[in-house]
Amino acid sequence: MSRESVRAREDDDVAAQARHARFGSLPEPVRVEDLVEEKPAVTPDPARFAYNPDEWLVRYCA
Repeated sequence: MSRESVRAREDDDVAAQARHARFGSLPEPVRVEDLVEEKPAVTPDPARFAYNPDEWLVRYCA
């Protein structure tokens, strides 16, 4: 082997070690719960659910 090919092989080994140090392992898995954020589309309106359809039975039929 020539001196240049030995040097090139050493450079390849160093580059391979650097790649392995940087990309050698996978990142930690991300949970599905961390991928999704739920927000209400509009702010809740308290008057929307204030009517009780059974309330008239208590007030007028009891």
